[in-house]
Amino acid sequence: MIAPLVLASSSPRRRAALEEVGVPFEVLPAEHDGPALGEDPATRVLSHARFKAREVAAQRPDAFVLAGDTLVVRDAAFLPKPLNRADAERMLHSLSGRAHEVWTGTLLLAPDGREYARGERARVRFDALPEIELQAYLDGSEWKDKAGAYGIQGWAGRWARLESGRMGTVIGFDPELIRLLLAEAAAAR
Repeated sequence: MIAPLVLASSSPRRRAALEEVGVPFEVLPAEHDGPALGEDPATRVLSHARFKAREVAAQRPDAFVLAGDTLVVRDAAFLPKPLNRADAERMLHSLSGRAHEVWTGTLLLAPDGREYARGERARVRFDALPEIELQAYLDGSEWKDKAGAYGIQGWAGRWARLESGRMGTVIGFDPELIRLLLAEAAAAR
């Protein structure tokens, strides 16, 4: 086992995924995503995860730092976290009745600077969103701080169906992938 392990996120979803792995960890959220680099979704989510991990590692150079980033992509358009309700509504209308990709970059940064990382893709299809349900959803706060303005594990799960990939990729951290990265890091020690 590697230790200490620091999660560079305050996301309850990422925390729950890491708790599912069953390893002890601390939480020290990164404050920034870093610059948006590249037009390739895998490159972008991994560069954001790398930036977050390095930001936290500067404060905890003795620790392994785990960071992630998630991005929704529809027809080559990136749908990051919405800026406000109107932005969330625009995003959700664009997803209504259509398929899209969700990319999550997961990166484990070792104290010696070695990186263990993967960018994974899942495909999700939304049903057509009834306007009354959409407005009720937007009246709540579930859309806030989520790429594409939704979390499949919440209310939006009634509209969204996983077509391919792993559910953990859509949620923002996949416990199986985290186990794999931890095992790679432990084997390299």
